Amino acid sequence: MRNEESALDIVQDAMMKLAEKYGDRPAEEFPMLFQRILQNTIRDFYRRSKVRSLWTTVLSALAPSDDEDADPLETIDVADQSQTGANPQKQLEQSQVLALIEKEIEKLPPRQREAFLMRYWEDMDIAETALAMGCSEGSVKTHCSRATHALASALAARGIKL
Repeated sequence: MRNEESALDIVQDAMMKLAEKYGDRPAEEFPMLFQRILQNTIRDFYRRSKVRSLWTTVLSALAPSDDEDADPLETIDVADQSQTGANPQKQLEQSQVLALIEKEIEKLPPRQREAFLMRYWEDMDIAETALAMGCSEGSVKTHCSRATHALASALAARGIKL
């Protein structure tokens, strides 16, 4: 980990999972359980970062380049084109790409669409999404993975480079 805060968050999450799920186990089992939980939590963190960076990269191409602190996910609102002085050609391209992304999201199977939107649009974590969808965390991961690959393939087929 290069970021101390992220590392501390991961350790805290792993400790909470250990306490919540394995608190009734004998104390001798804690070191091995904690090590496995910590490894899985780190792996989840990197997977989540990889997927988020993919979508941030895709969506950052749509964001105005003059504001480094702008959240690319905020550019999804196509109706708000209040950027004065913006290039009309760029606005047109942005709205076309956003419309295409929305159309491709609508084509996803319902569970994939639901998982994808909760995870990446609503920024819910895996546990929250699983609870909201009434399924396991593994199912959420599978739905999100399939949705991401389907969207990436559909956008690549239309000439949008990731």
